[in-house]
Amino acid sequence: MTTRVAIVGGTGKLGGIIREVVESEPGYEVAAVLSSRSDLAELDGADLVVDASTPAVSIDVVRAAIARGINVLVGTSGWSAERIALIRPLVDDAGAGAVFIPNFSLGSVLGSALAAAAAPFFPSIEIVEAHRETKIDSPSGTAVRTAELIAAARADVGPVESPHVDQRARGQQVASVPVHSLRRPGVVARQETILSGAGESLTIVHDTTEPAPAYAPGIRLALGAARDAKGVVVGLDSLIDIGVGRPARVADAAPVAEGGVPGQVARTTGA
Repeated sequence: MTTRVAIVGGTGKLGGIIREVVESEPGYEVAAVLSSRSDLAELDGADLVVDASTPAVSIDVVRAAIARGINVLVGTSGWSAERIALIRPLVDDAGAGAVFIPNFSLGSVLGSALAAAAAPFFPSIEIVEAHRETKIDSPSGTAVRTAELIAAARADVGPVESPHVDQRARGQQVASVPVHSLRRPGVVARQETILSGAGESLTIVHDTTEPAPAYAPGIRLALGAARDAKGVVVGLDSLIDIGVGRPARVADAAPVAEGGVPGQVARTTGA
């Protein structure tokens, strides 16, 4: 049986990569390609919705898919644990599935897992992430996911030590982890997680240099998971055993007001 896929944001960079993967996968076909401004009624008739839109539009796409009883795969940035908590009851009530993938790169997922595994051993942790200047949201979804995994891994030892957080130059705090976002030409995606302790430092770096080959394996994996999902699933690390000790599950967080600022959906917390 062929799975009919509607891709929202299919005219963008990530959406184009997703479209190529769907078209090349046996058992899938592209039923509709929507821009971020399209009428969401065009989702009707799809078996699976893939969202690669914008942070401001994404929540409407997910709600529209769930309201139609259609499973959804979300590759759009901006989905913190708090924002996902807003959607979880809707997914459960509809008996549908929603899979949120902050980054389709297996290397990025492994980098975040390594950071979480090391997190209990270092009191100071900061994230520096860089993307091309056209990325409209910050911090990145990958940085938010990494920070949430770090916080979950440190549940028994307490939050990260991050002094002077009242100063704006110290970055935006996500789950107590300072995150610094760079937006500049010549970069695809890069994330550094810097873990520091007495007399030593460990830096975990991941670079995406060619998006299409980097993302395609993760997209294929996520498509199958999203087609069959029930409930909410977050991250490629939830779909595969990457061989790194898994931290405690990121707890469901209470919904928080986002203040109407697109992309700024990571909760700001004190250390």
